[in-house]
Amino acid sequence: MAGLSTHVLDTAQGVPAAGIRIELVELLDDERRVVCDAITNDDGRTDKPLLGAAQMRTGVFEILFHVGAYFASASATAPKQDFLDVVPVRFTIADASQHYHVPLLASPWSYTTYRGS
Repeated sequence: MAGLSTHVLDTAQGVPAAGIRIELVELLDDERRVVCDAITNDDGRTDKPLLGAAQMRTGVFEILFHVGAYFASASATAPKQDFLDVVPVRFTIADASQHYHVPLLASPWSYTTYRGS
């Protein structure tokens, strides 16, 4: 089913990253429009898709993952670091009939993403 979803994994601790603010922004010519603002749950996912099937459309989007606040407040077992703050992931939805899953794997020092299923 079509839609846009995400999740965040804390690779330093090997756990889902709960409580991370996620913004979905649509880039339209010279305009940036916030489409969705969500917080990850205990599974590191949002409670509903960033875009549901009825909301899917082609275009350029950016997910802003606010990981800095998460790592600043993470459990005492994680080293405190002021390196990453907001991680932007810009991507294109070329086929609105498909499902797009954009996960973020993050530590206090690095991150990676990919188009998942």
